[in-house]
Amino acid sequence: MSGHDSISFVLASGSPRRRELLAEAGYDFRFVLPAVDESAFVAEGIEAGEYAKRLALAKAKSLAKRFCDSLVVGADTVVDFDGELIGKPADAKEAERITVKLFSTPHKVVTGVAIVRLSDGTELVESDSTTVYPRNLTPQQIAEHIAGGTWRDKAGAYAIQETGDQFVERIEGSLTNVMGLPMELLRRMLSKVGGFERR
Repeated sequence: MSGHDSISFVLASGSPRRRELLAEAGYDFRFVLPAVDESAFVAEGIEAGEYAKRLALAKAKSLAKRFCDSLVVGADTVVDFDGELIGKPADAKEAERITVKLFSTPHKVVTGVAIVRLSDGTELVESDSTTVYPRNLTPQQIAEHIAGGTWRDKAGAYAIQETGDQFVERIEGSLTNVMGLPMELLRRMLSKVGGFERR
């Protein structure tokens, strides 16, 4: 027996938001940082869902050989602004530019989810999309948001669970998708996988 028989799956992500969502839902998992250079993936000319799925699959596959008997779950979230893909800002200046842009008109948050297990050839890849209807932010609100630093390591430079009603008027679709992991989609995907059990 391997030392990983007791876990239901490996999460190929260091995102605390994804870990929180999975823990709250009662999943048995461990997390390991994926070995993927996201900058190597070209976003131009690729539909948001396809791009997110490619990255999610790359993340899952980067750990699949290491945990060949376990399910490995990868996820990647991007923001689709009228066909322009927006990921995590590199610095405060880019975060400000993104915030000004996104909080002027509705945009979509898209998350790709991949499930891989090498031992039996399991490979599932899907994506979910949620439309976010933002509130128009004042220059002072934007400045405070950037100064607060909560935009770091977040696609679209914001986290709905932190900004909530202050930034967002309403959404159409999955809230957990906007948080970084569409739990409804993940549940459906796991239900298709043989040998998976929730604790």
